[in-house]
Amino acid sequence: MTKVLVLTQRSVREALRTPEALLPTLFIPLFFLVVNVGQAARIFPSGSTPFLAGQNYAAFQLPSSLLLAASFGSAALYLVEDIEGGYFDKLRAAPVPRTAIIFGRLGAEALKTTAIASTMVLIALPFGITIASGFLGFALLILLTASWAVVFSGFMQLIALKTRSAAATNSAGLIFFPLLFLTPSFVPRPLLTKPMEIAATYNPVTYIMEAMRSIVLQDLDWPVIARGYGVVAILGVVMVSLSVRSIRRYD
Repeated sequence: MTKVLVLTQRSVREALRTPEALLPTLFIPLFFLVVNVGQAARIFPSGSTPFLAGQNYAAFQLPSSLLLAASFGSAALYLVEDIEGGYFDKLRAAPVPRTAIIFGRLGAEALKTTAIASTMVLIALPFGITIASGFLGFALLILLTASWAVVFSGFMQLIALKTRSAAATNSAGLIFFPLLFLTPSFVPRPLLTKPMEIAATYNPVTYIMEAMRSIVLQDLDWPVIARGYGVVAILGVVMVSLSVRSIRRYD
């Protein structure tokens, strides 16, 4: 556990040394939030749109931006830098469990996403967005966002370990955009066309987004929240297990 914490601290310092890499993680999701709200807010006025639960359209769009922010993880790219620079081989030769290398970077990614997601929510509050489920809902929202960041970073680290290529790892991150847009990101699932509704139903990201949206727009709806956390837990176990298996068979 101590080795995991040491490697987590190293990864955090690594990110802090390049703050210019963190700015897009905050700016781009906020940019999409502003653009999406600017395009559709007048179509869905808060007073006459039932699915907004009395809030404005920005509250409905906030979960999409949080998921986008959580999918800008840099852990895998730093891992590729270690591999290309030879430091990864030194870590493997050191008396450090290989699993600690994986969990150290994932821990740093969770901390980074927690800070970014909290900042995004705090920026959103003055613009009329409220967390209907209160402080507990805020904590659940941030935890769910950070958990998705761990899942996505686990997938990216798996690609990094398999390809050992920065270009391939960076390209693999683009897979999130189809997953994000095949969700009820602009309207609830029942308002989608039938083909889109089927795609969204089979898309695991849908249930994470709906859980986040429930936390923002409603009081605590535990079945919806549980589905979101359940999807994250299952995907997290799969991705972390595959990453650990890959690093153990790295040679």
